[in-house]
Order: sequence, then C-alpha cells, then structure tokens
Amino acid sequence: MTIPDVARHAGVGQATAARVLGGYGSASAATRERVLAAAAELGYSTNAVARSMISGRTHTLGVVVADVENAYFARAVRGVSDVAARAGLQVVLANTDEDAQKERAAVQMFVERRVDGLVVTPAGSDHAHLDKAIASGIPVVLLDRALGGAGLDSVVVDNRDAARDAVAGLTGRGHTRIAVITSASPADDAAALASGADIWTTTERLTGYRQALRAAGIPRTAEIVRHTGYDRARARAAVLGLMTADDRPTAVFTTDNVATLGTLDALRDLDAHLPDDVSVIGFDDAEWATLIRPRLTVVSQPVQDLGGLAAEILLRRIDGSTARPRRHTLRSTYIDRESTAPAPATPRPLRLPPPA
Repeated sequence: MTIPDVARHAGVGQATAARVLGGYGSASAATRERVLAAAAELGYSTNAVARSMISGRTHTLGVVVADVENAYFARAVRGVSDVAARAGLQVVLANTDEDAQKERAAVQMFVERRVDGLVVTPAGSDHAHLDKAIASGIPVVLLDRALGGAGLDSVVVDNRDAARDAVAGLTGRGHTRIAVITSASPADDAAALASGADIWTTTERLTGYRQALRAAGIPRTAEIVRHTGYDRARARAAVLGLMTADDRPTAVFTTDNVATLGTLDALRDLDAHLPDDVSVIGFDDAEWATLIRPRLTVVSQPVQDLGGLAAEILLRRIDGSTARPRRHTLRSTYIDRESTAPAPATPRPLRLPPPA
C-alpha cells in the first residue's frame, strides 16, 4: 500500500495524506483521523527512510554510554528510553567500554545516520567530535559527566558534596586512614589539583574526599588514593595491596560501583569482616547493595531520573530551544547501612590465605 492508496481511501489529497502519515505539517483532527483509519484498514506501513527525507527527522535518539552491562547505565538508559517513547522516538544504543576512540566512532556513526539528537556519557575530555555533531544540526546532552569548557548541556549529581558528606561520615567516626578507589586517571586528577577546577565527575568526587579530610584536620600526606580505572580487577588488586600493608586503612570509599565490586572481592579474599575490620562506602546504590551482609552504606543516585532529564532537555533542543547550555544537578542521598562503624582501636592484621 502506498500514500496515494491511503489518500484515495480517505478521500483526501496525496499531500494531505503524506503530511499526516509523515508526522509533519498541519491537518485538522477530523482529516487526521480519516487518514489514519484508512491507513489501518489498508495495512499501510510507513517508510521510515522516505519519511525522514521529507520531514528532516528520523525520530531516533542515539545514546552513547560506557558500559551497558553496568546496572547504573542500564537504569540511566531506561530513563532516556521512557521519555523518548512518550515522544514517539526510538533509542539506538552504543557502548564505548570507556574508550574515547570508540566514543568518537559511535558519535560519527550516529551523525551519518542523522539521529535527531545524542545523549553521551563521555569517555574522555576531548569534545571536538561532539562540537562537529552540533555543527551538523544534531544537539548533544551529556549524561553523568560534564565536560569543562565544552559548552554543552549536562545532567549530573552533586558529586563533590555527596563525596564530602560520605567521607565526613567516616572521619566523624574516628577514621583517619581512609582510602579512596577511583576510576579517575592520574592525569585528570593531577590536572584538577593543579588548576583547582574539577574537569570530571570522578575528580569532583576526589575533591569531595579531600575536602572531608581537610575539614577533619587530616593532612594531605595522609591521603590514600588509588587510580584503578573502570576496572574491577585493578580495584581488587589495589585493595589487596592496601589491606595487607602494616599501616592499612580502616575505611574505603569507592567512587563507582565497579570499584565497589573490586573492593568487596578483595575484602572477601582477605576474610575481612565489615565493618569491624574495615568500613566501606560505595558510590551508587546497586540492587545487590541490600542483598549482601552486612548491607552496604552508599551514596544513592537518582539514576533513572538522570536519564529522563537528559532526554527531556534533548527533546527541547530538538524542538528548537536556544536556551544557554547549562549543567543540571540532581541531589544524591546518603544511605547509612551496616558496612560502616567507628574505626577499630587496633586494626587486625589481614593476610591472604596460603594457596590450597
């Protein structure tokens, strides 16, 4: 069935039928109802490629995230897709594995396919490829991570304040040797320290960690920072090294749930008892956080709301909004469960068991 077939059946002109079926232009409610009824009776199926050539819209959003298997990003994408579905748009997903080159390739692919807009979780600080997408008429909204100087809409949580409050909860319980396991790179961390400006979500969380230590009178020389990337095995190895040292930390703060899993892996291997041997606070409230014992103390993020808001902002940009791009910050929630306690007076030595 073709548009002329639908037009004849509905008793309207071909141009009118094309406007209704293509979702562009104007038509009265009665005419629209007749055309859609005729299309349904004839079994007409819209040619998406032809419709996009006429309307200039593909009715799709491209979403580029770090790891679709990670529950955090799965929930965020669900927020994007729910908002997109209500607006009649489809979502196409790309995964970067925290690889900036994969991100650039994904963005280029979406630009070539002429998606209506992009939601991107950036894997690096370079944004030239995002600037090109915008120059080609495709708006971009950043999810979870802001890029300093990029001039793009971003949707994030209050990373610095959340981390500071979480670590302050540890210092308030007498902990002075607090380790942080972070996916921030040493280079980004050094750049943030040198400039005094946070350039990345994870550097913001490191800043919050450091602010809490300073507020408690803990000197910078007592910081215990391990940069493990977005890698569970590296996080595990780092924690094993820390917890088997003579001056081991009495608490661990992790800046993402991959680091949290690596930390818990290591502590299980050491037969460490939470929170008697070590207190742990994780950033993000994964579903399993309440299934383990003791239940994990966390900074909970409104993840699905983050994705939904990113999509809403993107839809406004697609519809022509010229508002100045800005950073949209949602509040996180500190949930104090059973994995934190006062610092032990005399930390128990921890050692790996001998090989079986």
